[in-house]
Amino acid sequence: MLEKAGRPVEERELNARPLSAAELDALIGKRDYLLFLNPRNELYRELNMKERPPSRSEALKRMAETPNLIKRPLLIVGSKIVFGFDEKEYAAVLKG
Repeated sequence: MLEKAGRPVEERELNARPLSAAELDALIGKRDYLLFLNPRNELYRELNMKERPPSRSEALKRMAETPNLIKRPLLIVGSKIVFGFDEKEYAAVLKG
């Protein structure tokens, strides 16, 4: 889909090359860091993060250590980020 839109694609397998806490911090920027957490992840449920959300620094540390805690896939186009696969959202972001 991305190649068809004429956009350069850079894929990163997060389990093989996890994002560091610093990379995550830069990626998240001023956005709500809680949106990056995957509520389907076992650690998320185990630590009851919905009811007791971690601090930003704790969330960054845990996402760096446990890449599956990051909601995926992430589509990043400029300053826009789409979480999970939603074909309509992808199309809208790719149109610019």
